[in-house]
Amino acid sequence: MGLISRVLGQEAGITAVGDAVSGVAEVFHANETRRMELSAAAQQAALAAMGHEFQFARLGLFDRLVNGVNRLPRPMLAFGTMGLFIFAMVDPVAFSARMQGLTAVPEPLWWLLGAIVSFYFGARELHYFRSPAMPPRPTMARDSLAHDALESGAQDMNPALDRWLREQRASDDDN
Repeated sequence: MGLISRVLGQEAGITAVGDAVSGVAEVFHANETRRMELSAAAQQAALAAMGHEFQFARLGLFDRLVNGVNRLPRPMLAFGTMGLFIFAMVDPVAFSARMQGLTAVPEPLWWLLGAIVSFYFGARELHYFRSPAMPPRPTMARDSLAHDALESGAQDMNPALDRWLREQRASDDDN
């Protein structure tokens, strides 16, 4: 054996010194291996959450048709308004005749049109306002890596410091 093993004792002493040095080092710089494990666990949890999107079967023809029709009003209003500007530039006389025809529409009918458009967009905004911005977190299995990472404190910034605090609390409880 060499001089260091005689000074520090046998292998148990060297291991204890190595553990102490790594524990002190983790106070100043977090354990990169542990950080990568927690990152992988968080990524697996995110993939599991996004996997729930594809757990249901595809929608039928009627459902897809209704979803397509529900997406039409906003683009139709936008493109229709742009079309009016183009129509006014291409044929101003015909455009002015059409706009004079709009003046013949009675005022209660304009109010009805305004109410329909307002309720359509208002209900849509209210739906998005009431629904949560983020999907709910999925429940994870007890044996998953992500659950283990969350149990061990995945949000902690310094695992060594947290471990030291737990040990201090445990020693305080023993006394």
